[in-house]
Amino acid sequence: MKLIILDRDGVINQDSDQFIKSPEEWKPIPGSLEAIARLNQWGWRVVVASNQSGVGRGLFGMDTLNAINDRMVKALAQVGGRLDAIFFCPHAADSTCDCRKPKPGLLLQIAERFNVDLDGVPVVGDSLRDLQAAVAAGARPYLVLTGKGEQTRENPELPPATLVYPDLDAIAAELTA
Repeated sequence: MKLIILDRDGVINQDSDQFIKSPEEWKPIPGSLEAIARLNQWGWRVVVASNQSGVGRGLFGMDTLNAINDRMVKALAQVGGRLDAIFFCPHAADSTCDCRKPKPGLLLQIAERFNVDLDGVPVVGDSLRDLQAAVAAGARPYLVLTGKGEQTRENPELPPATLVYPDLDAIAAELTA
């Protein structure tokens, strides 16, 4: 099975320092939805793994998070794409949970659900915590320069094995070549 794990905000859609708190605020990054559709067409299972601390902080509820994700799924369907699953951590940043990236719990849940070893599985993110979670789970870290990616690239803690791409479309182009 070809599996790729994507962060949501900053990889698939525009990020916001104030969080994406409504479906109306969810705006796809140009080319990202088409990139997912291309991955699907080439046999990739595409899964989202996203920290959503806005739920734990009370900024929005599960109904709103579901509506935001529904908007994303419908937008993907319009270009012939789909997600195989959406995993998220709803806990606040000060939580001791094991699912909040940079901890690997969310990725390990995906591995268990899909019955796969994460060795070599691309995990695409725009923040250091996405890449650290990938390494901790034994997956392959991919940094996109969209979202917070430009700042993350300059971080001295960037995992040495990280592959850097301008955006999700560039990753999809390489993985489907």
